[in-house]
Amino acid sequence: MKKLILWSIACIMVLSVRSFAQECAGFAFKEGSGFEMNNFDGKGKSLGKLTYKIAKVTQEGANTVVMIDMESFNAKGKSELKNTYQMKCDGNMLTLDAASLISQEQLKSFQNMEMKFTYDNIEIPSKLSAGDKLKDAAVKGEGKSGPMTVVFNMLIKNRTVVGQEKLTIPAGSYDVYKINSDMNMEMVMGFPVKMELQNVSYRAPGIIWDLKTETYRKGKLMGYSELAKIY
Repeated sequence: MKKLILWSIACIMVLSVRSFAQECAGFAFKEGSGFEMNNFDGKGKSLGKLTYKIAKVTQEGANTVVMIDMESFNAKGKSELKNTYQMKCDGNMLTLDAASLISQEQLKSFQNMEMKFTYDNIEIPSKLSAGDKLKDAAVKGEGKSGPMTVVFNMLIKNRTVVGQEKLTIPAGSYDVYKINSDMNMEMVMGFPVKMELQNVSYRAPGIIWDLKTETYRKGKLMGYSELAKIY
């Protein structure tokens, strides 16, 4: 359960790369650049860090396609999770492949279950305004473990830009948009295990993804991550 919560935080973390490279919709993409996010529990105790690195940038027609390697480390510096994200930019919208929401550990646990997935990708407009309603994102999977049906669902919904404010984090101070969303996760293998989380993320113009993300469960802060270093 703890790793599931950590992964839910990692799904919506931030890539902030300011570099002179391929540009799309005001965002700059440069191979080899990246950043670090620090993770904390609800009481502010360090849980480790996330590192992101732009591995490859290509052009597919009108789209800029970016491959991003992510790795999660615990508080002792041990690698725990790895994944690769694909992001596309068409000039107006950033689109993150929702398949990247599933960690390698989760995929390994499904490998003998003949899982089939469908996806609704995550869309992030290049320009935001208070009151904007953003598109839902989802991962839906179904398979079998022997005679037993296995179901895995993840839904990010009610994505709403609630306003603007100033945010100060280790990487600096920014004028940001605050975005609220709900994340529902369900795993059914004989019996259902459900989790409902609320996410608050902070975005700034010209920066990919979020500068800070907070995760709540039933109104209680479960953890947060914030940008620590750009390289």
